[in-house]
Amino acid sequence: MQKLTKQSLLKHCSYIDGRWMDSEQTFEVFNPASGEVISQLCESSASQVAQAINAADNALAVWQALSETDRARLLERWQGLMRESLDDLAYLLTLEQGKPLNEAKGEILHAANYVKLYSELAAQLTEPKPAACAEHQSATVYRRPIGVVTAITPWNFPCSMVLRKAAAALAAGCTVVLKPSELTPLSALALAQLSIEAGIPAGVFSVVVGSNAQAIGEILTQHPKVAKLSFTGSTAVGKKLLQQCAFGVKRTAMELGGNAPFIVFEDADLDAAVEGAIAAKFRNAGQTCISANRFLVQQSIAEEFIAKLVEKTKALKVGNGFDEVHQIGPLINQRASDKMLKIIDTAIEQGAQLLDGGKPVESPGHFFQPTILTNITADMAIFHQEIFGPIVSIATFDNEAQAIQLANQSDQGLCGYLYTSNQQRISRIVRLLQLGMLGINQARLSNPAAPFGGIKQSGMGREGGHYGIEEYLDYQYVCQMK
Repeated sequence: MQKLTKQSLLKHCSYIDGRWMDSEQTFEVFNPASGEVISQLCESSASQVAQAINAADNALAVWQALSETDRARLLERWQGLMRESLDDLAYLLTLEQGKPLNEAKGEILHAANYVKLYSELAAQLTEPKPAACAEHQSATVYRRPIGVVTAITPWNFPCSMVLRKAAAALAAGCTVVLKPSELTPLSALALAQLSIEAGIPAGVFSVVVGSNAQAIGEILTQHPKVAKLSFTGSTAVGKKLLQQCAFGVKRTAMELGGNAPFIVFEDADLDAAVEGAIAAKFRNAGQTCISANRFLVQQSIAEEFIAKLVEKTKALKVGNGFDEVHQIGPLINQRASDKMLKIIDTAIEQGAQLLDGGKPVESPGHFFQPTILTNITADMAIFHQEIFGPIVSIATFDNEAQAIQLANQSDQGLCGYLYTSNQQRISRIVRLLQLGMLGINQARLSNPAAPFGGIKQSGMGREGGHYGIEEYLDYQYVCQMK
């Protein structure tokens, strides 16, 4: 931790109602690149989690008493402090999550862009909207903040996932209680410290940390003062949280699992498609919800595409994210590495061919070789599961109809990628693919102003732009006799 220039960003306990709250029980946070313990953090007790929610409820009046301009000013100051602390925040992020330092910096800047965007949108929320009505009436629609929001965020993007939820909710006039992953809590606690420095009032933004995710989640979903839960994580966990929210009829936003198809037609620019494949698959070691999962390549160009992809993949360097020569960092823990081995072994048993990689890297950390599997078919387990690691699985198709059928053959519909030079084909396929997001001849979709989210079992609700802020608003219709 001696590399932190601002030691106040390193925290060891929850931030609740403007105070750092200790407890007797602790849990450990590990560096996935070395397996070493980074820090011991205090476990949040059930009473502390409830205290955070009650404080958020009490802070609603304080936060909403501020003008939208004042709230926007505080958010603007918060994102400015993030940019000023970029190197320290990136250091903490790489230390606890493992991704290359340049990727960590990119994530923090992207997160700050969300806060900046929502600071600008906050000032637009006061204007009532007229509604059509009879001549003898006047009708107005007002937008009101929904209240206390709880959020549960994952370990793969421990900064940006926090802020695209919290910034939108705060801009709308809500208060937030956040539970970050127990694997990567340090980034969220550092953001809480910066919120103090920005002047955000006590109770408006609290962070509770702990290793008992199930127990904390039950309180965040069932406390009577919670109006909404926003969750990013697996579909299986999301379903459980939805059940818990149902009894209280709480609003939810769910960004769940993905199984992104990466479709390459014979008329595509193959070099661009290969570059896109590298970016879409290996960013964050494949540990992203929008990571390319199923590579669908037209049979006529499959051999050439695979040869180019293998060549590019062999050139990737795996290692500690603090060394700038490495493009791929570690998997988050040993369980993730074991999962990769099981996926590969099962695929080979079912008929897949291993072309490259396939093993953990011999090192103290949880590094795994970039892996390429071919001869994948739709009846294999790998075709239907979210890999969440550096494994490329390649299937082939003969024609456009088959490509669409294979792409849609999933109960998830978060994101996909399409490479073709045929504009008429693009127009047809965009309407037919069952996806919430689609990249065409590009693999980088991140845009704070765009709606991020999926369909089918990939979740509900959207984050980003005005779509994201509306997730935290209620609408009040007022009809008055003239």
